[in-house]
Amino acid sequence: MAEHGEWTQKGAALSDVTAKTEYGVSRDFIVKAIRAGKLEYRDGAIFGNPYLRILRSQLEKCIIEELGEDYLIKIKNETELRKVKKEIASLKKKLDVLQNRKTVLEESLKP
Repeated sequence: MAEHGEWTQKGAALSDVTAKTEYGVSRDFIVKAIRAGKLEYRDGAIFGNPYLRILRSQLEKCIIEELGEDYLIKIKNETELRKVKKEIASLKKKLDVLQNRKTVLEESLKP
């Protein structure tokens, strides 16, 4: 099973809710894998709401076994595309603000 250090590495562990968002797997899929001994987990709670923490590497192995490597690659690419689109939108907003500020400054410098 996993080494203790893997739990503390940034991005190595994720919640069942994040797993649903990033990998499209349900809580039932995760619970089934835990009961089969394929996934280690830790209990967590935020504001009184319980969740399961699981290791990303183990989850990806389970997904490959159950749903296939093609599914995993497709889902990871879709997730990355969402992040890229979000970043592009954010940068466009920042660029618009900077261009407006530039215009104001140029106008103020005219004689």
